[in-house]
Amino acid sequence: MKIYLQALFRSDDNYQLTSWLFLRGVALIYGIAFLSLAVQITGLAGPNGILPFYQTLNHAYMESGWHAWWQIPTIFWLDASDTALKVAAYGGVVLAVLLFFERWQTGALIGMYVLYVSLFLAGNLFLSFQWDTLLLETGFLAIFLVRGGPNKLLILMFHWLLFRFRFMSGFFKLYNGDPSWLDLTTLHYYFETQVLPHVGSWYFHHLPDWMLTGGVLYVYFTELLVPFFIFLPRPFRIAAALITIFTQLLIMATSNHNFVNLLVIVLCLFLLDDRIIARLLPGRLRTHIQTLRMPQSLWTSKSVLWISAVLIFVSSLSFFTWRTLPVSYPDFMRQSITIIHRLGIGHIFHVYPVMQVERQELEIQGSNDGINWYPYGFRYKPGPIDKQPPVNIPHQPRLDWMMWFLPPQARKDDYWLHLLLMRLHEGSPQVLQLFEYNPFEDRPPLYLRVVAYEYHFTTPEERAVTGNWWNRRYLGVFPDVKPRRP
Repeated sequence: MKIYLQALFRSDDNYQLTSWLFLRGVALIYGIAFLSLAVQITGLAGPNGILPFYQTLNHAYMESGWHAWWQIPTIFWLDASDTALKVAAYGGVVLAVLLFFERWQTGALIGMYVLYVSLFLAGNLFLSFQWDTLLLETGFLAIFLVRGGPNKLLILMFHWLLFRFRFMSGFFKLYNGDPSWLDLTTLHYYFETQVLPHVGSWYFHHLPDWMLTGGVLYVYFTELLVPFFIFLPRPFRIAAALITIFTQLLIMATSNHNFVNLLVIVLCLFLLDDRIIARLLPGRLRTHIQTLRMPQSLWTSKSVLWISAVLIFVSSLSFFTWRTLPVSYPDFMRQSITIIHRLGIGHIFHVYPVMQVERQELEIQGSNDGINWYPYGFRYKPGPIDKQPPVNIPHQPRLDWMMWFLPPQARKDDYWLHLLLMRLHEGSPQVLQLFEYNPFEDRPPLYLRVVAYEYHFTTPEERAVTGNWWNRRYLGVFPDVKPRRP
């Protein structure tokens, strides 16, 4: 047993170049994620934002006292003002730059992880996405990479993370029994109904039906079979890396999915090794990396890595079985898993397990007389039918993204929409910055309403004549959202 554990923690010289490149990739994506949040976090979670985080903290403290400090592990217990939120986001960008240029790497990674966990919790449902937890677990494991080098256990943990993200996404597509996934028609809808289509989505939507059907089979292949290559000998791992990287590039060519596809590509690096990475780096850079002193794994870092690995395996497997099998766990175990998940590690993944077959879009309108209504413009989600669907990769506009979830769910999760309308009535500058334009620059409108439209891509023939990218049909006022006076 002792010999086996020593082998798990032995540094692998075959991944020295890979590790260096991986850390640069982590720095780049962390920096993108922090910068993306910096320009919108105050409108989402600031005191005048849609879901003020200080209210969440105050309520938690009133309910649980000092226990709330570890129930919500965040630096914003000290200060949850706009300034604190922005300093945390821009501070993460600075730390990402330090990591990229090989300065204070351990401190930078620990600092970014702490800051992103804090922002992850502050953002509430606006940061409740799988790429946020994927980044957090990647960043958490990367800390051990600079503390002890690429040992076998750490590489296994990166493999396990990539496997979960890919395989579980495919598994839940079948497990949920969505008709479009089962009858291979998903891609007949996906490009048009996904959260934020871009210009490439329009072109792929008009591919022949046989190609779209074949594309669904390709998704099953890449998500249900290819992930198992990760744990097979080197030729299979290389194949898994190449197929997965190609798939991520294909997704980027057809969809706005922020930084997640870049992050998956970075995780694929540990399916390769220095023999391959050496061919991608200039000779002088290879020499520089190879002259760097390999970090020595301290006893404390080995212990923490071992404990972390156990927690991640147990948490992810337990939550997966709880979601898919008729099993129950003791309360203490469920509470422990919840705490682990709040730290952004040990999650399960399920990307697009259910496909929407129609696209409904909400438009927020204001009026001062109840007769003439003017829309608030969103930056990235569909609006004017002649507006080319924009590319926002690698940025994620969190409000635009969340608006997509409302029409299909209607009354279920629209509580935050009422809070958004309240902020618009107040003329909150932080919230208004989330929009492309404000039709009421002088003062907020007397009335607000939300109307729904059904959207479809134009055909090539229609676009050739009109120049429009979309057709839309008015559906009416969105349920339960009525005009309100301030």
